[in-house]
Amino acid sequence: MDYKDEQSQKPLPPGEAQMANEEKPVDLSPQPQSITPHFGGFWMRVWAYLFDVLVIAAINGLLVYPLLRLTGLTEPVGLFSIAGIATSIVFLTYFVLMTKFFQQTLGKMVFGLRVRSLNGSPLSWTAVLFRELVGRYVQSVFTIFGLPVFLFLYAVTAFTPKKQGLHDFIADTAVVHERTVMASLNSSYKPLATDRV
Repeated sequence: MDYKDEQSQKPLPPGEAQMANEEKPVDLSPQPQSITPHFGGFWMRVWAYLFDVLVIAAINGLLVYPLLRLTGLTEPVGLFSIAGIATSIVFLTYFVLMTKFFQQTLGKMVFGLRVRSLNGSPLSWTAVLFRELVGRYVQSVFTIFGLPVFLFLYAVTAFTPKKQGLHDFIADTAVVHERTVMASLNSSYKPLATDRV
């Protein structure tokens, strides 16, 4: 037996064995990540909606009410009056057309939000009409003493994983931040034994 073979078969003293184990290379390769959309939260969407309400009020003030005065159709404002119907048409048309052609309203543009289909396809007319007509009609048209009865359904947005409101569930859509995404570690990733904490 050679002297070198004897050296390689001798166990290392405890201190040297620990140092040999610590010198193993650490895997510093990037860990697999999953990229998910950064869904628009409740308050951000509230601010965007309030901005849109101001835009719609301006449109009504500049176009609808002057036209009604010119035609002599002024009457007490109510949901089923001519003015109420005209302003409702402006409200719904604004949301439908802006969402279909831009995937965002002016309020969403200001706050960096965009409506996306959950299956990744472009927004179809069917999805937009269900989202903006059916969903918004259900949530905001029914009123008692001037207060929308189903307005509380907007609060659902704060408690769902993808921050979806009732109208998002109806159309299978979600509102996302257009310039940010969320990165999280892939759940299938298993840390290596050599990874340090």
